[in-house]
Amino acid sequence: MSARRDFPSLTEGVARGMARRVRVFAAADGSGGNPAPIVLDAEGMSDAQMRAVAAEAGHESGFVLPAESDANADFRFRFFVPRHEMEMCGHATVGALWCLREARLWNASHVRILTLSGVVEGFVRDMGSPSERIEITQPVGRVEAITDPAVLRRIADVLRVSADDLLPHPVLNAATSRVKTLVALRSVAALDGLQPDFSRMEALCEEIGSTGLYPFAVESLADRRFHARQFPKSSGYPEDAATGIAAAALLFGLKALGLVPVDDAEVLILQGRAMGQGSEIRVRFHRAPDGDVLGCLLGGRVVPDAVA
Repeated sequence: MSARRDFPSLTEGVARGMARRVRVFAAADGSGGNPAPIVLDAEGMSDAQMRAVAAEAGHESGFVLPAESDANADFRFRFFVPRHEMEMCGHATVGALWCLREARLWNASHVRILTLSGVVEGFVRDMGSPSERIEITQPVGRVEAITDPAVLRRIADVLRVSADDLLPHPVLNAATSRVKTLVALRSVAALDGLQPDFSRMEALCEEIGSTGLYPFAVESLADRRFHARQFPKSSGYPEDAATGIAAAALLFGLKALGLVPVDDAEVLILQGRAMGQGSEIRVRFHRAPDGDVLGCLLGGRVVPDAVA
């Protein structure tokens, strides 16, 4: 990679091969997914230029840089939304690895990536088969129940839900990197019908130490299928079509609630349906040979984005 002082608009960057647009966690038919602009050679770009790319796209954007020589990593990734930099972004990481693979800049089955939240490992699952896809690691999740009745009422008020809409489970702050607030709803219909009070979202998330509300509903415990929606604290847009970091946090929340066993099977998180961008995020526990949980593996389908 070579240093560069200037970066054109995102549209010009795509046309000149300096940037790619992909959709990550797309559904089986290739629809949906979360758009992710990816700059494969961001060396020399300023923070302002990276924010400008994210602002033009209106989505989380990923930037690939060379890792420092002493970092014990293959690449360094940075992530921006229109308003600020993020420590970690799951779908942009998966998307950037897919783009690196398409560009033949990463040909191995394993990679180490330095991010602001630490080193993330990437793997190619089922390499060379039609089901080949990229998975990335996240550490063991931290889960804490929110118990203050007044705070719980404010969460319900911002989501505009009643007690009848909620399952009798604790509201959890969970994180593998960024804290998400997990709220269990009684039905997928109740989840799809949410119309939150976005004017109060940022203040509420600040109060509870969260980067977004992640209400979810069970479709099938036997099949490990769950639906979720992501309402970020302050990303510059009201809802996310597919949020890998939130799905990873949800996996550990489901474990804490006793809704999924700790084994090697995948859990499917369906997100974005209410936005008309139905997405599929796949998470599973990452376990040592002796069964100890090392964290989780997060992955899904990546497709080129047709947006010019």
